[in-house]
Amino acid sequence: MSDYDFRKSTYSSGDAHGECVEVARNIPTTVAVRDSKYSDGPILLAAPGAWTPFLHSLHSGRP
Repeated sequence: MSDYDFRKSTYSSGDAHGECVEVARNIPTTVAVRDSKYSDGPILLAAPGAWTPFLHSLHSGRP
């Protein structure tokens, strides 16, 4: 059982077959991300200090 408390991203589509991302930020040292359609699938783990710059780069279109 995972300690991560996943929540659907506000940027995910409402379509059950669309792009659905869940993010867990309840563990201070880790941000966890997964595809909501595959809840038993892989989880991407990131350091909190890297998460905000990553989101900003997505919004700005920079790699």
